[in-house]
Amino acid sequence: VHGSFADWPVQCSFLFCLFEVSDDEAEEKEDKEEEKGKEEKESKDKPEIEDAGSDEGEEEKKDGDKKKKKKIKEKYIDQEELNKTKEFYKSLTNDWEDYLAVKHFSVEGQLEFRALLFVPRRAPFQLLETERKKTTVLIMDNCEELIPEYLNFIRGVVDSEDLLLNISCEIFFKNLKVIRKNLVKKCLELFTELADDEESYKKFNEQLSKNIKLGIHGDSQNQKKFSELLRYYTSASGDEMVYLQDYYTRMKENQNHIYYITGETKDHIANSAFVECLCKHGLEVIYMIETNDEYCVQQLKEFEGKALVSVTKEEKETEEVKNKQTNKQKHTKFENLCKIGKDILEKRVEKVVVSKLLVTSPCCIVTSTYGWTANMERIMKAQTLRYNSTMGYMAAKKHLEINPDHSFIETLRQKAEADKNNKSVKDLVILLHETVLLSSDFSREDPQTDDPTADDTSAAATEEMPPLKGDDDTLD
Repeated sequence: VHGSFADWPVQCSFLFCLFEVSDDEAEEKEDKEEEKGKEEKESKDKPEIEDAGSDEGEEEKKDGDKKKKKKIKEKYIDQEELNKTKEFYKSLTNDWEDYLAVKHFSVEGQLEFRALLFVPRRAPFQLLETERKKTTVLIMDNCEELIPEYLNFIRGVVDSEDLLLNISCEIFFKNLKVIRKNLVKKCLELFTELADDEESYKKFNEQLSKNIKLGIHGDSQNQKKFSELLRYYTSASGDEMVYLQDYYTRMKENQNHIYYITGETKDHIANSAFVECLCKHGLEVIYMIETNDEYCVQQLKEFEGKALVSVTKEEKETEEVKNKQTNKQKHTKFENLCKIGKDILEKRVEKVVVSKLLVTSPCCIVTSTYGWTANMERIMKAQTLRYNSTMGYMAAKKHLEINPDHSFIETLRQKAEADKNNKSVKDLVILLHETVLLSSDFSREDPQTDDPTADDTSAAATEEMPPLKGDDDTLD
């Protein structure tokens, strides 16, 4: 193996320094000399007569000898003396850029090994490719025993003289597990050190944040440490990404949950109806805009004892919102409209209820607590090898929530009470449902059959209805 790296040998410079030892250690080294001195004194018949001043001087001299620090040479490793790590990294990885971070360490114990690990500046082009060949010889196709898949962007060398290849495969793979555990630990230490440099960690997060989230999904033992490295946009952070710890420190005293929303882009979910009520009450919402965030939060149930809750699912009311719930009169007032809406929409929704959270939007669609979100449903539908049977019971159970304070909903209620069989009421309910499906990131199942007015050009409302966003808005 050394022949592959003969151009750039990896070695450490061993330096020596003077190390001070305690008085006890110094006295132990002089025991033999003291014993010889005692024998010489006992051989003398008469003691020497000295002045008092000389006694004091001798005592001070002895005290000085005891207090004097002895120095010995100690060997240690200076990490800065690694020769030409940048050139070695480029030779090892064929990368045209320098590494982002490096860590050199050695582990001693029953199994001793040394390792030199590099974090690249950008994610490799074929990040999930595990096959590596050297001089047309396949070294290893799948080495999860040495380093997990979510850390496959790490480049480096591991050297050990204690791997016993001629005993049994069981012992060999046991040693690999010991190396793997230490490599993951040192990688986490390297990422934590990298987080101290804001500019470097920003580059790291842009390129390799997906791997950190895969670590949360696949490594339950180190899940907490990986969660401390996550950074997200929030409703209060603007254009800066913040750690979950920063969100936790800004939480209100009576806030029991960490609220998040998943979607395709930051701008899209920032204008969502699900966010408006929480922001109105001063609650911060985390924006998760990467695809694997959906898988990440399935494993990361809580952070610092606070449960992570999606704002697009039901039963997300906070204590502040509960204190300002819609009164029972409004529930009773719109109960008939909810029943009519359910009869019209039939299987399209599971139920129609009065919302306790909406502020300016006329309605929204929420999902059940344990069902897929709209973003997760979109991801699963895009899978090539999806199972239709799974889609049947895991697809979101949609609940239509209406805003009792919106003028459009109030006018629709009046129309429904006047004549619930009025065709315009049915058309408006279906149109409202189809519109809110798109605004809630769901897709229409059958656009041709769902729209009752798609082919009816003569169907026109005889009475004017207020627009969705206010009475003053007009369509161009």
